[in-house]
Formats: sequence, structure tokens, C-alpha cells
Amino acid sequence: MRIGIRREDKNEWEARTPLIPEQIAELLQNPEMEFIVQPSSIRTYSDDDYARSGAVVQEDLSGCNIVFGIKEFPTQFLQPSKIYIFFSHTIKGQPYNMAMLKRLVELRDTLIDYEKIVDNNGRRLVFFGRFAGIAGMIDTFWAFGQRLQSEGIRTPFAKIQQARFYANLDDAKSKLKFIGNEIVGNGLPHLTHPLIFGITGYGNVSRGAQEILDLFPIIEIKPNEIASLWKNPNFSPNHLYKVVFKEEHLVKPIRSDAVFGLQDYYKHPEKYESKFDDYLPYLTVIVNAIYWDKMYPRLVTKKYLKTAELENRSLPLKVIGDITCDVEGSIECNIQDSNPGNPVYVYEPVSQTIQYGHKGKGVVVLAVDNLPCELPKESSSIFSNILKEFIPALSKTDFSVSFETLQLSPELKRATILLNGEFTPEFKYMEKFIA
Repeated sequence: MRIGIRREDKNEWEARTPLIPEQIAELLQNPEMEFIVQPSSIRTYSDDDYARSGAVVQEDLSGCNIVFGIKEFPTQFLQPSKIYIFFSHTIKGQPYNMAMLKRLVELRDTLIDYEKIVDNNGRRLVFFGRFAGIAGMIDTFWAFGQRLQSEGIRTPFAKIQQARFYANLDDAKSKLKFIGNEIVGNGLPHLTHPLIFGITGYGNVSRGAQEILDLFPIIEIKPNEIASLWKNPNFSPNHLYKVVFKEEHLVKPIRSDAVFGLQDYYKHPEKYESKFDDYLPYLTVIVNAIYWDKMYPRLVTKKYLKTAELENRSLPLKVIGDITCDVEGSIECNIQDSNPGNPVYVYEPVSQTIQYGHKGKGVVVLAVDNLPCELPKESSSIFSNILKEFIPALSKTDFSVSFETLQLSPELKRATILLNGEFTPEFKYMEKFIA
């Protein structure tokens, strides 16, 4: 079984890899496996690292039965009757990937998507979410510090860099903790008080973001305590306030006589509307870490921001770190994704236009769509360590059979979107995306 590792080339910062050399060396103890790795000048592990692991480093992956990657594969790379495993970003019918999906069908390829590798309870097993949250929170702090400095407000946050400029995660954490200690000792300017960080969601991305936020002096409050905090003159200048929003805090039933039910919301989101506007007059920073689909209500709308501006309601909101990065999704003012080299823009609410950088009228939006690449070595290592467990059985699977008789682990079978160019039962709805 020849297994290929495609190099990442979506942009110049994508240095991650799905399998690291150490894990390939371990897998190669099985003499029936062979790994072919495309050369890369930006990958966090060098070509020599892979060669020393026992992999063959070469450009041509045409002889591989299975090819792993991370980001979407370009259509010109695809070949007939292959098994491709990567984050396809197709299950919502994302328009920018429909040509790729259609080509996979035409070539009768098999597509397994990491995003859908879940356990029996629907929990994702192979993910970069924690590192998206970590890098996203670091970059949000950087953007916040830069924004305050541009407004003439001097704070220790101005010392923070983007995640990609730290030597590694330990280096980043050490320096952020030092800044946190500085805040404990010296406090923050009164113009920033109370400094409230709102985080939406409680999954892997949110936990990664909180891992960084909790390096600072934190007082955690509940969503229903936000308004009263603003009315209290005794809030602490030596702390940041953290509030985590779950679904019951974000939406409410449209009918006044109805009560919130989590499963009811998942099944019938049309019966609910956003109540996030209740919190927007008080939040300084929003970190968006929640899954969103167009069937669900938005959290921050263009209409709200425009109305607040036209009515001269001064919002304390400085930065939105949209880690989930659904363009015009739950954070509607995220109107274009960005990249690590040009990560933020200011959204002007009346004209609904953007200006890259942290200066201008409006809120700063961080919308980097591949944040884990800013911590490539750590994120690749954790990802690879989980992924490697699936490979021995995967390499022995006969993919020429019907889906019903396919002898694949339940986790991978649930993640199989296409089998030999045919949509599997759970993903039949995607046929309409390429019709």
C-alpha cells in the first residue's frame, strides 16, 4: 500500500502536515506500507526529516493508493480512482469548493473528510481546533493591543505579537504570562474598564482560546452579570473579565411563551432568534468559536452595527476574533477571510466596507482561515499522533465494494463522503450542490 503526503500550497504560511516523520517511521515498521512525500520548502518538517524517517521524497504521487493532505486539493492534482483524505470544506455546499467536489465525482474518487471523523456521540476525533483557538486568541490579543495603541491608549497588550512570531507555544505562553503579571502589578488604564472578553462556544476551539486567555488575571462572570458589571464602579483594573456563551445565552425562542431547549434548537433553529444584541453594548472583545450554519441565527449583524453607529451609540467593542471564520456567517461583518500576513481589517458599519490594518472607524475583525498554521509543529504533532491510529486498518481496506459491505472502522466510514464517486447515504444531500 503506497500512501502519499501532499505538500500544502494554499498559501505561503501553511506549514502543517498531516503525518510527521516520527509517526511515519513508526508506521513503516509494517513492511507492507510505503510512504511517498512531496517535497516542500515551507513545511515545518524538512524533506530530510522525512527521508530519515524512511519515506520516499518525490514530486510524483500518481502511484499512491491513498493521499493525505490538510487543506483542499486543487482540481488539477486529482486523479481517477484514488482515496483522498483532507479537510474538504464541502459539507455546507461551500461554493469555492464545488468544482473540486464535482471533479472528485467525475473521477470516481473516494473522499474521507477529517471533519466528519467522529465517535458514537458525534465528538470529533481528528482536529486542529485547539490550536485554532490558541493561535486565534493570541492574534486577537495582538490586534487588541495594536488597536488600543492606535487610539493613544498605552497598555501591555501592545507587546504581544502574532502567534507565528513566537519560537513555539511554550515561548508564547511564557511571554503572555509575563504580561499578565504586569497587569496584576500595575493595572490597566481607566479608559479600558471594564475589559470584558466574550467567548462563544465551549468545544475544542473555545477551550484552546481559553487556554490562552486564562494566562492573564481573569475574573469569570456569567452572561447575565455583564450589564450589572458596567453599572458597578468597583470593577477591578487589575483583571480581565471572561464570559463564555453557550447556546442558551445566544438565542431565544421567537414565541414568548416557549422555553429554550438545546435539542429543539438544533432540530428547529427556525423557531429561535438571536439575543446576542443584549450583550453587545458591554463587550470589549468577542472571540467567536462556535459552529454555525446558515440555518442558525447570526450573532453580530451588519444591521446592528450600522444602527448603533447612526444612532451615535458608542460601543466598547474593539476587536472580533472570528476563529471559526464563516464569511458573512455568525459574524456578518466578517466579509472577507484574511491570512497570517495580513490578518485584520476594520469594518466600517455605515458604508459596510473594510480597510486592512487596525486603524479606522469601526471594529477590528480577525478572520484568518487557517490559524493553526501559525503553530505548525505543535499542531501537526498532535494531529498526526491521533491520525496514525487509523492508518494500519485503512491501508488494508478494500474500497472496491459497496458502501454497505465496506469493511472500514465506524469512525472513518462515517467520514466517507464519496465512495468511488458516489455520495454515501449520509451525504446524499450534497448531490444538489453540484447538479
